[in-house]
Amino acid sequence: MNKSELINAIAIEASISKVQAKAALEAAVKVIETALLKADKVAITGFGTFCVQQKAQRQGVNPTSGAPITIPAKSVVKFKAATSLASKVK
Repeated sequence: MNKSELINAIAIEASISKVQAKAALEAAVKVIETALLKADKVAITGFGTFCVQQKAQRQGVNPTSGAPITIPAKSVVKFKAATSLASKVK
């Protein structure tokens, strides 16, 4: 499902216009993004939790030359599905 299909589905499910559904979706995404940029956790009961995790610096291998390389530390966004959602998706 892409963004426009998601907007259509939200409009139908909530009985609102596509314009309203698009505004609601974009607002939700912006709020989640802002929270993650502040390293806050976003928990949506029954759906899941978004959080930012730190990945430590590590050693890797250049696939073309085989030479060892250092992969720098970085922050990554993680999503963990709620148990109720995970049990439905089998």
